[in-house]
Amino acid sequence: MQTTMMDVPLSLNHLLERAGRLFAGNEIVSRLPDKSLRRHTYGEFHRRARALASALQRLGLKKGDRVATLCWNHHAHLECYFGIPAAGGVMHTLNLRLSPDEIGWIAGHAQDRFLVVDDVLLPLYRQFTALHKFERVIVFPFSGQAAPEGFDDYEALLAEADPDGFDYAPHDENDPVAMCYTSGTTGRPKGVAYSHRSTVLHTLVASLGDFWGLRGTDVVLPVTPMFHANSWGMPYGAVMMGVKMVFPGPHLHPEDLLDLIQQEPPTLSLGVPTIWMGLIQAYEASLAKDSPHHGRWKLPRGMRSLVGGAAVPEALIRAFDRHGIWILQGWGMTETSPVCTVSYPRAELHGADADERYRRAAMAGVPVPLVDLRVRGDEGNQPWDGKSVGEIQVRGPFITGRYHAVEEAEKFTADGWLRTGDVASVDALGFVRITDRTKDLIKSGGEWISSVDLENAVMAHPAVSEAAVIAIPDEKWGERPLACVVKKPNGAVAAEELDAHLLKQGFAKWQLPDRYEWIDAVPRTSTGKFWKLKLRERYPR
Repeated sequence: MQTTMMDVPLSLNHLLERAGRLFAGNEIVSRLPDKSLRRHTYGEFHRRARALASALQRLGLKKGDRVATLCWNHHAHLECYFGIPAAGGVMHTLNLRLSPDEIGWIAGHAQDRFLVVDDVLLPLYRQFTALHKFERVIVFPFSGQAAPEGFDDYEALLAEADPDGFDYAPHDENDPVAMCYTSGTTGRPKGVAYSHRSTVLHTLVASLGDFWGLRGTDVVLPVTPMFHANSWGMPYGAVMMGVKMVFPGPHLHPEDLLDLIQQEPPTLSLGVPTIWMGLIQAYEASLAKDSPHHGRWKLPRGMRSLVGGAAVPEALIRAFDRHGIWILQGWGMTETSPVCTVSYPRAELHGADADERYRRAAMAGVPVPLVDLRVRGDEGNQPWDGKSVGEIQVRGPFITGRYHAVEEAEKFTADGWLRTGDVASVDALGFVRITDRTKDLIKSGGEWISSVDLENAVMAHPAVSEAAVIAIPDEKWGERPLACVVKKPNGAVAAEELDAHLLKQGFAKWQLPDRYEWIDAVPRTSTGKFWKLKLRERYPR
């Protein structure tokens, strides 16, 4: 028997046309380098994205060509998200926080043909020009200055284009639309290409009520960079729903974000734990009557906040909840589009006490629909009992099945699952609790110690701002934990006090760090994760 459904391919072009037709008057706000706000409508966005597509085709873009972006979060970057695929190209977001050498290597490996770059990032671009030659460099006048001689001007290209006469490039739903490279903390970064189909399915799943819970009345503040796993896919969801977006531009310091929140109060925000730690600390410091910022800021009570990219300490969740903001933690990877799990309040936990709610919220969460997840140990699949640990492995229609131009067989199992490298347990309700990365587990005397558990417990101390735990070699035990601790401003705490704090948290004496190192800041990768490799280099023993 044949199916009776229409064979209509999933396509980002549908989302773009939907936005232009249904949400033409809805607003998109961008914060410029001078901190002023520029306002566009979805109607303008629709027309400008089509104009960009038309301009790229006129420049000679062919189906499947990569167009790189080196941009902050703003309206023109959003136009690239849709205009480049509309022309048949593949948008490749370059991570501006990487070193110039690494950016140049990635652009060369991806064989990027064109580049769209913010004028304020031209100094960075010039540092890697010798490593990869783009055929055309299109400068977006983010600061209002015209493109320098020898470059194409983004606004001039759009002004000369014909958005009304533009026809979408013919495509299949499995054709690529975007590409991101992994952070590459061990070895070279690897490219992941997303398709029309995978992106639309990811958008539909992530937008569900228990996850992003996107509504047309929302105001979304995407602090997560648009070059970091496509800002977790939020731009696609926002366009699908016609949601008002407030882009922060290059201004991501806590004080800048707090000022922006006063101007354009969000109902939904997203960012990495590092950003939110700094924001809540700045806000709570401003509550003191002798603070120079006293009375300057208010947090929007009832705002939902999506936080991911690294483990979210329970202390951070509690801190925001004191001010009426609930943090939803998510877990995923560049390879998973990225949303794989979200820790949302399950109906089965209705009536649970506050401690249990916080404990659950600090977990990685429950697998989203269309994602199969298993925990694989040495003896096979582990039971979902909340205790048995193994490597998280996933599969699904928005999970990558291979890397761009790389043979990486060891990242995939023989039966087709992605090996994530994260170690976790899963309980009977499906809550994933990540205990570590496989390379960050500490094996002491034959027993495993979770660096993540120790970090979260240390960061729960009121005098501690951040903490990262690494393994150091030990002649007797093989490895022992070393805790690198950042104190809060004016914070005072001794090693003995932290040991006592950890014992109260339920750790055994043998699990306590052998020593504490007091540092000014935890080194981070380009995506905001703790860069433990740098700490291991600094403290080899």
